[in-house]
Amino acid sequence: MTPVSDLESRLQSLFRATVADVADVAVIRLPGDASNRSYYRIQGGGNSAIAMVLADNDPHRSAEEIGSDIDEIRELPFLNVLRFLERNELPAPKLFYDGVREGILLLSDLGDETLLDRATPLDEAGREKLYTEAVDTLLAFQRAGLRETGAGDFLGFRRRFDADLFHWEFHHFLEYAIEKKGIVVDPADRERLDAAFRRLSERIATMTPVLVHRDYHSRNLMLQDDRLYLIDFQDALTGAAPYDLASLLRDSYIAVGDPIVDRLVERYRLGAVDAGIGTWGADEFREMFDLVSVQRNLKAAGRFDYIDQVKGNPKFLADIPRTLGYVRENLQRHASLADLRLFGRYVPALA
Repeated sequence: MTPVSDLESRLQSLFRATVADVADVAVIRLPGDASNRSYYRIQGGGNSAIAMVLADNDPHRSAEEIGSDIDEIRELPFLNVLRFLERNELPAPKLFYDGVREGILLLSDLGDETLLDRATPLDEAGREKLYTEAVDTLLAFQRAGLRETGAGDFLGFRRRFDADLFHWEFHHFLEYAIEKKGIVVDPADRERLDAAFRRLSERIATMTPVLVHRDYHSRNLMLQDDRLYLIDFQDALTGAAPYDLASLLRDSYIAVGDPIVDRLVERYRLGAVDAGIGTWGADEFREMFDLVSVQRNLKAAGRFDYIDQVKGNPKFLADIPRTLGYVRENLQRHASLADLRLFGRYVPALA
């Protein structure tokens, strides 16, 4: 018989105490991604749960690039945001056990099927139906933020995607996608790129603020019983209205398709206007969406290189060409982004 580790024994005990008091309980470690957390599926008696095992016991956990207010956080951001989702009846995993002090959370099992898994083999009509639900779920998330703005202890209203953070993310791309690879950027080009970064960062920071999930894409939307569920929401903050939409429709992991993107950008705009989130016209909002997409996609590409170079995980490198393809299209489409075309001298995918 294979020995049971202390962690496995603890997870079995928690499962029996909170989910199902059964004799035989299996603990299966799930494949990891870029996160420092680890996950386990616990099964027994026809029941199932997911254990999130935290990297350490410090409750001040969030994305490493989240801003300066992190020292003011007094609880695990995941739990703070989960409470917001629960009280607004938004689709998210249920919490069975809060063991943050020992580094363990026990959650309902949403299965293994992501939006990416379901959408990839579908034709255009099937894919659009799925992504329409994802856009409508995003609008429900933002409407909930609108209802609660300024209320309570919700971290989403205490953290903000400001110009400095956008600018930092741009430089993340410059550093890891170019300079860390030994490519020397001409000082004059670097100055122009930095100025262009700053202009775009400031432009995005002035866009209508809403509640932002921050990683709203096909791998962070789970499908169970044909309903979409939100995961990986712990970094929610206040930011530009088109940010999550750009993350969803200009996804590094799947090309949604331009006709679908066009229709769903407009669906989102109309829904947001109806909800009182914004008052944009169609052309104005489409430009906003494209500009945010450039920032989001450059950040993602730089992050993928960072994960490879610093964390030794190359699994996301294959997604960089698609990601930079979106950037190249938008750089050519918008004259205001002309200076960022300088990247083409150093990154062949942007030439």
